[in-house]
Amino acid sequence: MTEPKRQRTRLYLITPPEIADVAAFVSTFEAAVEGGDVASLQVRIKPDGLVDEAQTKAVAEALLPLCRDRDIALIINDSVDVCAEIGADGVHLGALDMRVKDARKRLGKQPIIGATAKNSRHVAMEAGEQGADYVAFGAFFPSQTKADTVPADKELLSWWQAVMEIPCVAIGGITPETAREISLAGADFVAVSSAVWSHAEGPAAAVAAFNAALDEAEAAF
Repeated sequence: MTEPKRQRTRLYLITPPEIADVAAFVSTFEAAVEGGDVASLQVRIKPDGLVDEAQTKAVAEALLPLCRDRDIALIINDSVDVCAEIGADGVHLGALDMRVKDARKRLGKQPIIGATAKNSRHVAMEAGEQGADYVAFGAFFPSQTKADTVPADKELLSWWQAVMEIPCVAIGGITPETAREISLAGADFVAVSSAVWSHAEGPAAAVAAFNAALDEAEAAF
């Protein structure tokens, strides 16, 4: 019997850690999604490494209508409270944040809950057992967005893809040039931030380049 073909890897955008002009960023994001498929957007406002809940809420509320219109899942980084307050599609929990099972009790069955696993199989499995909808592995390459990363090997994605049904997100320094190999290794989503917002030809060109790489990978599944 033939194994079912993997679903195409999709793009998971993450906001810059600081957004001074919310309205301008909404326009930037609107332009970015003209470049191609985007599965989700994580609002991650951490100017000093700590989540700014007030700014997170302001940015998320401004982006929510556009995300709803484009069928893009809006994910809140770290803050279960902001997720619940604005009715976001989900929350992403870091290693030091609320446990997945506690977030599930707070939010209910519907919202997406993602969890950082870095390079740990144990942490990823535990998050899955507690009800996470996806786990995030990385960093696979040096990151311009986060300083406190740990290196992860692509084999981790292949292992997860082989043994688990919960989707995995690959994060950390991924570019259009490396997205294909990360997809082929087993990532269900590639999470990117500065590679889109700081792209020399603009965010739409970056989104288009990522999607072209992911299309190439899908053809090789």
